[in-house]
Amino acid sequence: MPSRSDLINFLNQKATRLRIESIRATTAAGSGHPTSCVSAAEIMSVLFFSVMRYDPRNPKQAGSDVFILSKGHAAPILYAAWAEAGAIPRSELLTLRKFDSDLEGHPTPRLPFVDVATGSLGQGLSAGVGMAINAKYLDKSDQRIYVLMGDGESAEGAVWEAAEIARRYELRPLCATIDINGLGQSQPTMSDHKMSIYEAQWKGFGWNVIPVDGHDVSQLLDAYQSASESDRPTIVLARTVKGKGIPTEAGREGFHGKPLSEKDAQATIAELEKTLTDTTYAWTPHPVPPREAQHTGGLGVFPDPPYRKGEQKMSTRKAFGEALAALGKVSPEVVVLDGDVKNSTYTEIFEKACPGRFFQMYIAEQNMIGAAMGFAARGKVPYAATFACFVNRAADFLRMAAVGHTNIKVVGTHAGVSIGEDGPSQMGLEDLAMTCAQPDFTVLYPCDGVSAWQATRLLKEVNGPAYLRASRPDTQVLYPANERFEVGHLKMLRSSDNDQVTVVAAGITVFEALSAYDQLAKEKISIRVIDLFSIQPIDSAALTQAAQATHGRVITVEDHYAHGGLGDAVASALSELRVNLRKLAVREIPHSGTPQELIEHYGISASHIVSAVKTLLAQDGELLLKSA
Repeated sequence: MPSRSDLINFLNQKATRLRIESIRATTAAGSGHPTSCVSAAEIMSVLFFSVMRYDPRNPKQAGSDVFILSKGHAAPILYAAWAEAGAIPRSELLTLRKFDSDLEGHPTPRLPFVDVATGSLGQGLSAGVGMAINAKYLDKSDQRIYVLMGDGESAEGAVWEAAEIARRYELRPLCATIDINGLGQSQPTMSDHKMSIYEAQWKGFGWNVIPVDGHDVSQLLDAYQSASESDRPTIVLARTVKGKGIPTEAGREGFHGKPLSEKDAQATIAELEKTLTDTTYAWTPHPVPPREAQHTGGLGVFPDPPYRKGEQKMSTRKAFGEALAALGKVSPEVVVLDGDVKNSTYTEIFEKACPGRFFQMYIAEQNMIGAAMGFAARGKVPYAATFACFVNRAADFLRMAAVGHTNIKVVGTHAGVSIGEDGPSQMGLEDLAMTCAQPDFTVLYPCDGVSAWQATRLLKEVNGPAYLRASRPDTQVLYPANERFEVGHLKMLRSSDNDQVTVVAAGITVFEALSAYDQLAKEKISIRVIDLFSIQPIDSAALTQAAQATHGRVITVEDHYAHGGLGDAVASALSELRVNLRKLAVREIPHSGTPQELIEHYGISASHIVSAVKTLLAQDGELLLKSA
């Protein structure tokens, strides 16, 4: 049996090879971050070739240990480690950052061994939290989650949100390492190499804290062994040297993100190769034994909503909560994350129905979305819900979820001025712009209980990130319980051969549009009314047909700011047509007031729709007055 000294020698050799491949790849690419890679070489060597249990041929095997590179700019050493393990050919490392290669500048799940996209710093630990909760509370496995962070990203607030919730849930499967090389991009990091500061911070958050020399393989081995025995989440504080192994750059400022020249790379690699010796240590992967497949299929049929058209009023947020509970009962893979608003978003209904799959993330929206990304990477379908205005706090996490095509479901309630007296700080008025800006984000905006119920189901059926926008006020149940909705399709509520203008609404403004229809009908003015249930993808074909039928006259009305919302989505869908389009939207910072006062004052009420219709027709000389 190989001795510990044989193992240490082997791991040092692997660390040197990882340095060589990182330098070689970044020089071939002409860009990248070699100094950030080489500081972590011993950490990566110990984790990949001694500590972690995984199968390089099947990195997503259930129960395998997981590695998350939160400092995503060190991607070359991640790729090198997987190549050394046999997951990809070593020759492929020279395709780093090439257009036709999946070895991108920062890791994405295009690669089978990458669970979540990283590179926007401060997100990896949150994803690790989600995975660790899943391992401990749902899969009940001994899977361990390893996260490698940079010291610069420790300044990100999301890191501390994740640290706090990991302590709250006593996530012993979670082991993070900080590569404390003391240098950021432009200057030394906030705490430099002051290890006592890091120790005090993490001890204060209740973690098991292990400081080590990050280039001492023996210390690292002991640290990760100790971490596996702890009943708390562990942080390994690894003091390292940025650029370690590159004599011209080690420990020096000004070399972040700068590859070595061909000449310097050859000289450095030559020196590193001189330290390589033959080793008798025979490494083989240590995959986790196969587990019996867990049942993840449905336990029944998702029912139709228990709502009656025209006979009751309810808010879309409550219908969402009730639908989510119904979905949870038939879909064991559904989990719910809350931001301490469960009694307003009605996710508390799910909590009562499926308590073991409800997780309180408290008022930390960035970590809530990041943890959802971790759950999704482990095969769960996470619904993360809060007020629409607070979803904005996690905008960058949503962006990275889109980059990774991560299967998260986000729900923003209390959208728009229609929430009323709480005032502008509570009014989500830019959430559509934020989510629709991401090309592969599905965005649904139901107007009544039935459509909200069906939207909740549809989010689960969509593969990839999705957003549901819900409102606070009670609205009449508009659709029959058996009405079917589809992603990418709208609902035509009023239409005739005599329609003069198409009015496109969604959510609360659908009812304003219907009221405007009734008012205009008394004056013998016929309009077409559309419920744009699916904002993205949008039903361009149906919108085009409606616009053409109404002579290019289109009005959009939305409880959202004018830029980036429903109106812009419709304008884009009709961009190849000659249309006369007018957008009714909120165009200034709102004030407190009753919902109806605010809808009227900010120009999105039925009276404003009526006025806009008449203005469009007057411009075309086709205003049809009752007296005509």
